[in-house]
Amino acid sequence: MIRLGVDGRELIPGVRTGIGRYVREILRAACAREWDCIVYSDGPVCRGDIPSRVMIKTLPQRWTGCWDQITLPRQLKKDRVSAWLSPYYKTPLMAPCPTIITIHDLFFIGYPGQARPVYDALMTGLGRIYAGRAAAVIADSAYSKRSIIDRLALHPEKITVIPVALGSEFRREPLTARIQRTYGLSLPYVLYVGNFKPHKNIPRLLEAFAGLDQPLRSSHQLVLAGGDHRAILALHEQAHRWGIADRVKFTGLIDDTDLPALYANCALFMLPSLSEGFGLPALEAMACGAPVAASNRTAIPEVVGEAGVLFDPEHAVDITKTMTELLIDTHRREELRARGIERSRAFSVDRTAAQVLELVADVIRRRDACHRKASLERSASRAA
Repeated sequence: MIRLGVDGRELIPGVRTGIGRYVREILRAACAREWDCIVYSDGPVCRGDIPSRVMIKTLPQRWTGCWDQITLPRQLKKDRVSAWLSPYYKTPLMAPCPTIITIHDLFFIGYPGQARPVYDALMTGLGRIYAGRAAAVIADSAYSKRSIIDRLALHPEKITVIPVALGSEFRREPLTARIQRTYGLSLPYVLYVGNFKPHKNIPRLLEAFAGLDQPLRSSHQLVLAGGDHRAILALHEQAHRWGIADRVKFTGLIDDTDLPALYANCALFMLPSLSEGFGLPALEAMACGAPVAASNRTAIPEVVGEAGVLFDPEHAVDITKTMTELLIDTHRREELRARGIERSRAFSVDRTAAQVLELVADVIRRRDACHRKASLERSASRAA
């Protein structure tokens, strides 16, 4: 019987994250295979929709490094865990079982636009140690795999590409009057969903929206959905400078239950990022039937495929041109809606979870084979 240990620090009460959703789906799939599962955390865990047969263990520890490298491995040994699965790039270096880590992107090293040579050198070293110690590494995309190989000097065979799963809640939903009132939406609108960090390229999206011809600009609302309050003030100021403040709506965080409706009813979804390890919002938008236009950089083309329109995110003129063409072409947008829904079906939760669990099982099989080989060699040595 396989006993899987899982890092559950993203399962805190009151917070829903992509990583947390990923962990929950893995746990559900593992329980369906009748594996024993233990979730480890350093604080409270929201059981929510976690299967009842999953055991949750809280290991209090004030210092994260101590929890990772001392408290956790001791408990893994005590619980006789078969394999450890981390949704992060970190892992216990002295774990008593094989470990599988997930590297979604390398933003913890060389964040775009920031020069931090000492910090980046330190994090590169740590990344190489963690990845080197792990039995296997999961990457979200082929782009992420290439980045990991280049930056962490890892052998390609150690990295398995498993795309992020799409939650079943992402489907076409009506835009109710309550949702419109809650977020101050007016139809038609162009939508962006995500944070406002520099690599998301939101200032250039504002510039591009300002570049639309006056009839398009005045008839559409630009909706920026995200809760990055520290960045909103600067973006507000930029919208004022471009003369579009009355056409831009900052909604704050969107409730999980309302998000599919926002996606489904936008005139156009925009993802202008300069760098993404995957680009999940584009996939969520496609699943909900939104026409998608996105950056032609990093992993985004892998996700969008032929179901969206790609543009150069470093040129506002190109972004404006793409928005203009799609906003005036109703037939093209409807075609993209249909393509996006079809494309999203390739990223099912069941498929992703099955791939992760098969990797875990393969790692355990390889470990067991090595143990058997070593045992036979010891027996042969004693016999000689």
